[in-house]
Amino acid sequence: MAEVSCRKVVKEYDGGVQAVKGIDLDIADHEFVVLVGPSGCGKSTTLRMIAGLEEITAGEIWIGGDVVNDVPPRDRDIAMVFQNYALYPHMSVFDNMAFGLKLRKFPKEEIKRRVDEAARILDIGMLLDRKPRALSGGQRQRVAMGRAIVRNPKVFLFDEPLSNLDAKLRVQMRTEIKKVHQTVKTTTVYVTHDQIEAMTLADRVVVMNHGVIEQVGTPAEVYHHPTSRFVAGFIGSPAMNFLPCHIDEANGGGLSVRVNNAIQMKIPAERLARYMPFKGKEMVFGIRPEHLTERKEEGRPGFEPIDMLVDVVEPMGMETMVHFFVDGAPLCARLDPATTAEPEKMLGLTADMNQMHLMEKETGKVV
Repeated sequence: MAEVSCRKVVKEYDGGVQAVKGIDLDIADHEFVVLVGPSGCGKSTTLRMIAGLEEITAGEIWIGGDVVNDVPPRDRDIAMVFQNYALYPHMSVFDNMAFGLKLRKFPKEEIKRRVDEAARILDIGMLLDRKPRALSGGQRQRVAMGRAIVRNPKVFLFDEPLSNLDAKLRVQMRTEIKKVHQTVKTTTVYVTHDQIEAMTLADRVVVMNHGVIEQVGTPAEVYHHPTSRFVAGFIGSPAMNFLPCHIDEANGGGLSVRVNNAIQMKIPAERLARYMPFKGKEMVFGIRPEHLTERKEEGRPGFEPIDMLVDVVEPMGMETMVHFFVDGAPLCARLDPATTAEPEKMLGLTADMNQMHLMEKETGKVV
């Protein structure tokens, strides 16, 4: 069993600066969990505390049912893959992968069996005699992963392993890492600042901000049901649109979101009970770019028409991003590549209010 648990874990540096502020987190056996957030949010510090590379200031860390606060890294039965590969330049790929096993006095036959099996999983069998300088960035990262796999640890720890790769190779390596996890099924904690990596790899995503956990959930949960404005804005590319608004009584009954005199959108009937307590209040309206579409038909329940002056059009092949401004606030719509949008011209849009979010102005909490 290889569950990982953090109990009220705090990391404080000299001067009273808290990088991690009492987080609680449970990671199940065989689960792939991704810690994601902006630089300085505490995700890498959390990973290093799990690894034993950072001492915790307060709280407890459990691995496989044991408290490991005072257990040195080498005895925690974890394997870590770093951002910069950390390969020995004078050793062959085989020797890099076998090094940890040799230190632990494994028999030569067992070392060869484990290295050959890891090389097969990662498709690097033809590289075993090469030195790291003769490898590409993606091949070096596979070797670093292989060095972790041969250990057969309780837990894999990945510290932004794809940051040094180009965009195309990052996509390829994401797929490789997911395939490896499906094959090896070891408990995995993965740190990244890239929310696309988090969404594509994770069984569950842990969104961190300023040393605290904002939300834990499946990729679908954090995307479709964010609990705060921070999570709503961080998860998703392009980011969710946010517009200041007022919750008014709608013509003919019900409620509407009034952004300004020109933009008033009726709230769907099934959401009225949830939003009625906020009638008459200043709120923040959130809607994702893909839920703004070019208007081709009207009258569908929950779809509200709005007219906008186009600012910038960004063709991207499979889709087109169209940007607007609403009283100085930016707004982005993800439209069909065949859109008729042109800069400085009006465009009719439809907002899918079934996908809207309302947030408290002061706290950012999604209601």
